[in-house]
Amino acid sequence: MKSDKRKITAPIIITIIMILYFIIYFGILVYFLSGVWKYILSIIPFVFTIIMIAVCVDRIKEIKKGEENDISKY
Repeated sequence: MKSDKRKITAPIIITIIMILYFIIYFGILVYFLSGVWKYILSIIPFVFTIIMIAVCVDRIKEIKKGEENDISKY
């Protein structure tokens, strides 16, 4: 159980880092743009955030099932 917690922390940390990166990067872009592009580019980080969270949840489920190295199946 303790080793599962260690394996779960890496996907969570990477997910948090990527979400912060998306929000900061697109936040700076939105700050300097105006018009329609401002609204279009403000949607992108939210979509990426949802995708990253979904991937992280799937990865955690795989780790809990014991499928740490699922790439070896292919």
